[in-house]
Order: sequence, then structure tokens, then C-alpha cells
Amino acid sequence: MGFFSTTTTSPPPPKISSDGAPIAPDRTQRAKCWEGRDGYFKCLDKNGIIDSIGEKDKAEKACASEARGFEANCASSWVTYFKKRRVMEYQKFQTMEKLRAEGAQEMPGEIGQGAPGQKP
Repeated sequence: MGFFSTTTTSPPPPKISSDGAPIAPDRTQRAKCWEGRDGYFKCLDKNGIIDSIGEKDKAEKACASEARGFEANCASSWVTYFKKRRVMEYQKFQTMEKLRAEGAQEMPGEIGQGAPGQKP
């Protein structure tokens, strides 16, 4: 076993199209990735872990087999993205709950045309 060997398997690298761009995963591959992600996140929820990057040791100890399934079926960039998004969604939820507790009310509707940051 060398320095760079690993016990986890990752999906094969994406195939490259004739123009040199990687070919995106198909529907079946994406479904396997999401299934692995959901199983991993369910394990994290069961163990009270929100940030599996910040609490890496705790997450690895509690959910090692689920993590292997998640990482084996998703590109590493997707794994990182989903882990960071989980934390962001949690923080967003906590902020909304805090605002509701302070009496804030949600405004109906969407940002209309011509609003700052909107394309015409």
C-alpha cells in the first residue's frame, strides 16, 4: 500500500466528448449519487452532525459505510458541493426560524421585473 492508495472507490472519470468537454452523468448515475447522498445525510441526522466537513472525525466514525457509498457514486466535486450545501441550508433554516421568532413575516410574491439584480 503506497502513500496515495485509498480504500474507497470513486466513480470512473467522466468520458470526454469529441470537443474535449466531459460528458455529464446520465439519469441513472445521478439517481445513484442522490441515493448515496440521502443515505449519508440520514446517518448524519441520526447522529446530530450538520457539518461533515467541520466535524470530519465525528462524521467518519459515525457514518463511514454511508460515506463510502456516497463517495463511490458521486464525483468528488459533487460530494463537496452537497456537504457545503447541507450546512448552508441548515444556516438558512436557522436564520428564518430566528426571524419568525422575532415576529418577522414572510412577504408574498417574488421579486418583480426591474428589481435590483434581475435581468430585464
